[in-house]
Amino acid sequence: MRRMKIDWWLTGFCSARAFSQIITMTYAAALPVLQKEWDMSAAQAGAISSGFQLGYGISLLFVSILADRFGAKRLYLISMTTGALFTAAFALYARSYLSAFILYTLVALFIGGSYTTGLMILSDQYPVRRRGMATGFYIASSSLGYMVSLILSGFALPAGGYRLSFYLTCLATILGAVFSWSTLARTTIPVIPRQTQQSFRKEVLSNKPAMLLISAYTFHCWELLGMWAWAPAFLTACLVRQGAADLHAAGHGAYLAAIFHMAGIAASFSMGSLSDRLGRAQVIMVLAGLSVLCSFVFGWSIEWPFWVVIGLGLFYAFTAIGDSPVLSAALTEVVSISYLGSALGMRSILGFGAGALSPFVFGAILDWTNSSPQAYTTWGWAFVSLGIPGLGALWAASRLRPYQSLQP
Repeated sequence: MRRMKIDWWLTGFCSARAFSQIITMTYAAALPVLQKEWDMSAAQAGAISSGFQLGYGISLLFVSILADRFGAKRLYLISMTTGALFTAAFALYARSYLSAFILYTLVALFIGGSYTTGLMILSDQYPVRRRGMATGFYIASSSLGYMVSLILSGFALPAGGYRLSFYLTCLATILGAVFSWSTLARTTIPVIPRQTQQSFRKEVLSNKPAMLLISAYTFHCWELLGMWAWAPAFLTACLVRQGAADLHAAGHGAYLAAIFHMAGIAASFSMGSLSDRLGRAQVIMVLAGLSVLCSFVFGWSIEWPFWVVIGLGLFYAFTAIGDSPVLSAALTEVVSISYLGSALGMRSILGFGAGALSPFVFGAILDWTNSSPQAYTTWGWAFVSLGIPGLGALWAASRLRPYQSLQP
């Protein structure tokens, strides 16, 4: 009975996460349309995604640190509720580059705190032997939200433009807040007091496996978040080259990017559970190496048969996110619980800071390597810019193998 109860609890918790993350891909799906309607360069378009990631990282930093002192549950619920309110504001009032930049950043600033506090709640509810599985489900629920966002956008963009897309996808965040309150109503998450001999320097900065995991996560975010921000636009460019009209190509590009997130769901489910059996370090290293290889190849595939592009993209999506639940579960196992929020906060500001810079750099390289901002045909170098930092994740992962705590 206990196991069934916890599984139902996990279903509710992950459903809240899925609904709350539908907003995340709303802008990326509409990007090809917004670039023209709002007269944005690729660098400006990337800057809006960067603002979202930066706001997300700042939110995670402060909320995670506060969670060590005031409790993960309280701050998680505050984040989900305020995030829903600002998401509604984005849907109603984002109508230009500047308004979208400000409102999308504010959405991330308020809703972002639900991520690491959610991980802290899971680490309290699940033992180490099942934590990879639970974290995998949690990360997979994010991918489910991204997928639903892209599917809704794929329908809404041809039917009613970006405004309809914003309305449909932003309503879901309110449902996420409702699921959060109902799931956690009877869940108690204790606050673990710190001991006098403990310090952030000792528990985090001098903790070598923790710092390696934080480094790997930072490089991982540069690659993953840059790919997520620009994959729908790249697929749209592939379709336009085959003769599709721009608005319908954007809709179809959103649908196809949603399939990529289906691969992400499978990756998070399977890789989190696999790391429970094979060890965290080994799974991280293999996935990091494969995703870097994909970054070096994917952008050059625009001239290839479209079915090859989709197949490669699915593999890219699988490997790029597959190590995310493993990195998260591993960090909860090597850091003292009383400093876990602080460690997650540091990881988040570095990771999402890198993820904020990545889409902007990608867009700037796209502008630099193409002669016309209306028709991007050279994407290879922009995707290579995602893979080079990804080599850092591979290096950090290789240094984790000697640590017994990360082995099966």
